[in-house]
Amino acid sequence: MAKKKTKVMLSSFSIILILIFGLGILSHVLPDAQFVGDQIVNGSGTVGAKLSQVLMSPILGFEDAIDVGIFIMMLGGLLAVINKTGALETGIKVLVRKLKGRELLLIPILMFIFSICGSTYGMLEETVGFYVLLAATMMAAGMDPLVGAAVILLGAGSGCLGSTINPFATGVALSALPEGVTANHGLVLLIATFIWLTTLGICILFAMSYAKKVKKDRGSTILSLREQKQAEKKFGNFYKKDEKEVNLTGKQKVTLVLFALTFLVMIIGFIPWGEFDITFFDSFTGWLTGSSLGNWWFYEAALWFLIMSIIIAIVNKLGEKGFVDAFVDGADDMIGVILVIAIARGASVLMAETHLDNYIIFNAADFLRKLPELAFVPLNYLLHVVLSFIVPSSSGLATLSTPIIAPLAAELGYSVEVSIMTMVAANGLVNLISPTCGAIMGGLALAKVEYSTWFKWAIKLVIVIGLLNMFVLSLFSLLV
Repeated sequence: MAKKKTKVMLSSFSIILILIFGLGILSHVLPDAQFVGDQIVNGSGTVGAKLSQVLMSPILGFEDAIDVGIFIMMLGGLLAVINKTGALETGIKVLVRKLKGRELLLIPILMFIFSICGSTYGMLEETVGFYVLLAATMMAAGMDPLVGAAVILLGAGSGCLGSTINPFATGVALSALPEGVTANHGLVLLIATFIWLTTLGICILFAMSYAKKVKKDRGSTILSLREQKQAEKKFGNFYKKDEKEVNLTGKQKVTLVLFALTFLVMIIGFIPWGEFDITFFDSFTGWLTGSSLGNWWFYEAALWFLIMSIIIAIVNKLGEKGFVDAFVDGADDMIGVILVIAIARGASVLMAETHLDNYIIFNAADFLRKLPELAFVPLNYLLHVVLSFIVPSSSGLATLSTPIIAPLAAELGYSVEVSIMTMVAANGLVNLISPTCGAIMGGLALAKVEYSTWFKWAIKLVIVIGLLNMFVLSLFSLLV
């Protein structure tokens, strides 16, 4: 019997670099931009990328992603310290033992929790810290790291896709409405909630179906042999059976409480409480980082990780050398992840320099103006799918798109609320699969899942979600 050929898959680095060079070529194919003095006429064309701009864009991506990079390095140090204590490994084994026969319940519960965070404050890049933990847990439970990645990405992603009170998506879009164009916030909330819950339901069913198949037969995993070997090397010790039953010691229990507290405070720190008129944290939580909880970003979270890793090291009496060695090794392990995220940011840098984003949005608006009623919403959705590959940031896309598309929708008699949620939902859909999304590329790298594998697994789901979203948005457009 002939040996099965091993499939050669492009790495995340190669995929992103090919994309960057493709964007550079595209900037020359499209019409040249027109200028009035030093000011570009928006939508008139693009500025052809110089070779130096194409080559420099991945490097400039580092500048754009420096905050995320430091955050991930500190995360790597924290994870290495917690691993050195043995608490995480033992804790996962104990959890899996207690859930014996009910491990699959973790999937809908955790996906719902992540989706709430995504819908309320756009938690996506912040989820990077959970990929190692969930990948290890799902492998220990008899599944594979792809299930762990799916729980996080599909959970948080479905929430972002149906952003209800997310200030970085719906909030920015509503504030970007030009004078004379208004939107009913309650109606936006209703549409968002419907999209969020229906999308989440489909994602849970899809993830559960795959997880059941893998749990029944590990050989049914979609992961390549290379990925399986990498996962085994990284997470194997979390699920290998011990000769005797393991139990958490008192010190390990304290360590896990501190570990959980670390991420709880991080989440509280990222939620923009001021946007919801909650001022509880303003007066007493800024002493540590200079920014109160609710005003944290990646730098503050990075400092918090460093502090908690030191505290955990002290509790476990690792000593100065033991702590430093573990922390540095952990930070070093994250360099590859940081490289992927930074290079992905380089694509966005090149887009801005060539004005490709402006060209597409302005010319697409003219195209949408000529469409029949039933075609407006679906094609508006597809337009924002394309734009989201170029501008993966929800706030960036809202700032770019809303001042142009929302007035057009109002002018043509379409719902402004539906127009806003069309942009939000399309952006959320793309951020489930886009190679320019740092959260995807970084998270998958941590879970030891290749981007090409994720794309192959998720693409059918993404198509189904996209069709469902277009149907729901079209229905609301007819009803309101």
